[in-house]
Amino acid sequence: MLATMTADSRAQAQTEYAYGQAAFEHGQYRQAVEHFEAAVGLAKAATPLGGEIQIWLVNAYNAVGRAQEAEALCETLTRHPDLEVRKQAKNLLYILQAPQLRRPGNWMSQIPDLGTLEEGDSFSGRGLATVAPRSAPKRAAKPEPEPLDPSQINTRDNGFLWLALGFVGLVLGGLLWLS
Repeated sequence: MLATMTADSRAQAQTEYAYGQAAFEHGQYRQAVEHFEAAVGLAKAATPLGGEIQIWLVNAYNAVGRAQEAEALCETLTRHPDLEVRKQAKNLLYILQAPQLRRPGNWMSQIPDLGTLEEGDSFSGRGLATVAPRSAPKRAAKPEPEPLDPSQINTRDNGFLWLALGFVGLVLGGLLWLS
């Protein structure tokens, strides 16, 4: 009876884990946290599966802005019995504890909150402007190169070819003499 219950809870944990992964990959981070927390409750935390679920939970916590919880869980996972989970947790902790870089304001666009607009409100009345789509910039046609007049090409022999062939002959002769 106990083995069946463990197999059932493991299957439920894997199902919740799969739902959490799908939600995370679709950007539904709050739902992912709920599924991962349910999966951790069903799976044993000290198993490789439990550790893998908790690694995903760390990422989900970080995605919803619960950075302190993510860091604390990651600290705990650095002492996990599974070697691969420990390595992933250490790498993830290093990333979470890295200093945040400052970005100049002009690197990011400010997106207005459209949830505050009431029906019938216009953008222009609230200080927001609509943006017209840009047309592709027109490229200037490259000028055609002037055709070369064959009579102006220098075809006079400058002796370089004979000098190069002589040098190659000397190198090959030297190699034959040394061997």
